[in-house]
Amino acid sequence: MKLRSFLNACLGFAAFVGLWQLATHGNKVGDLPSPWMTARGLGQVAAQGVLWQNIIASVFRVAWGFSLAAAIGIPLGIALGWYPRLRDVVNPLVQSLRPISPIAWLPFAVIMFGGTALSSDLSAIFLLFLSAFFPIVTASTSATASIDQKYIRSARNFGVEGFDLFRRVVLPAALPQVLTGLRLALGIAWVVVVAAEMLGVETGLGYQVMDSRNALRMDHVAAAMVVIAAIGLLLDTGMARVESTILARRGVRRG
Repeated sequence: MKLRSFLNACLGFAAFVGLWQLATHGNKVGDLPSPWMTARGLGQVAAQGVLWQNIIASVFRVAWGFSLAAAIGIPLGIALGWYPRLRDVVNPLVQSLRPISPIAWLPFAVIMFGGTALSSDLSAIFLLFLSAFFPIVTASTSATASIDQKYIRSARNFGVEGFDLFRRVVLPAALPQVLTGLRLALGIAWVVVVAAEMLGVETGLGYQVMDSRNALRMDHVAAAMVVIAAIGLLLDTGMARVESTILARRGVRRG
């Protein structure tokens, strides 16, 4: 089945590249570049060394923003799900802030962290933290609040209380939805880092897109987009495997 899925995925990519080639047939570098022009541009930016620096910068920012969001968002979400009164107080605020685009916070991030190279990183990390924080909190809250109370009562009837109750009942029941929330949040953070770098910093793949556009090198723009897509796919695949591995080791089944 895995081989069949891989071949089907390759077929989908091949069809996309074929349509891309047809749509760009006869175009010049300054127009929408063809797959071959994009591949050649990718080789050029890779040979210059700039591509690798920008990849490292973007991944670094996402790693920090996502990690901080998970470290704070999961405990807060579980607490909100477990304590209804706390949820009644905090959750309306969380849900009112959640629809605000993280990019809208950019002016405040610049004011808070200043204008140096280090503060530019901090500003981007702050935006990525916001982009991942709210999906993680929402998923963790929903996962904990939706646990069937009959399992909680059954465990307490057998004397399971405190941390043991959390470890043996709450965590296994909430884990699948929490992991799904983490996977979605990572994808959102990867989307936001490109937008943040296009607006607020001078390194990263988002900055490379803008810099290449300003230089009228659309093949380099397309090359950066291909790299962004490839890393996004790797991140999602990696998170899916981590999710499956954790659930398998804990003997947790979905649904």
